[in-house]
Amino acid sequence: MVERILVVEDDLRLADMLLEYLGQAGFRVTVASLGATALEKLSDTDYDAVVLDLMLPDMDGLNVCRQLRAKYDTPVLMLTARGDAVDRIVGLELGADDYLPKPFEPRELVARLRAIMRRRARATTGEKSSHFGRLELDTAARAVRLDGKPCELTGYQFDLLVALAKNAGRVLSREVLMDLVKGEEFESFDRSIDVHISRIRAVIEDNPKKPRRIITVRAAGYVFAKAQD
Repeated sequence: MVERILVVEDDLRLADMLLEYLGQAGFRVTVASLGATALEKLSDTDYDAVVLDLMLPDMDGLNVCRQLRAKYDTPVLMLTARGDAVDRIVGLELGADDYLPKPFEPRELVARLRAIMRRRARATTGEKSSHFGRLELDTAARAVRLDGKPCELTGYQFDLLVALAKNAGRVLSREVLMDLVKGEEFESFDRSIDVHISRIRAVIEDNPKKPRRIITVRAAGYVFAKAQD
């Protein structure tokens, strides 16, 4: 099955380059130069991933990401200008799965796309749901529930939570978490793990400012509390 990629990019030269390179990599690529057009295409077609530039002529790419995530669980890879740390943080908070600063190597773009699509597709069919008090992790359905109610997380955040839960009681550094979740070594954004953890806490903790499930260990990393609730 050929994966379908939606590229949202108004720079025609870059869009043509992505169309050619991603096509050569085996993807079926559709290009949208406007955010509104991209949202229309998403309503008509089930894409396997979206490559989203944050600088668009009709609307902010962050707004596109917000509207996209409200309706779809399609993996999103943001393209950002190097140094725009605030946009990267906000984008991750809005539900983007990964980011890539410009300029970038096309091979890295392909590798990152494949990584986020693997995370979405990966499902351990033989495993049952794991329960941690009120929290349920359903690895087969790739779903998280709190008190039986679904929690909205991106594919990356789901895998991050599973990695923490599988190592409950162990302190995991940011580097270890990135290795467990991505499985590939890329240039990492120092605060990306922190942003994703913050988002996970927002949906599974009663008081995200005083977390009881995912605990920060100063200068060491994070630990998933074994016993709680």
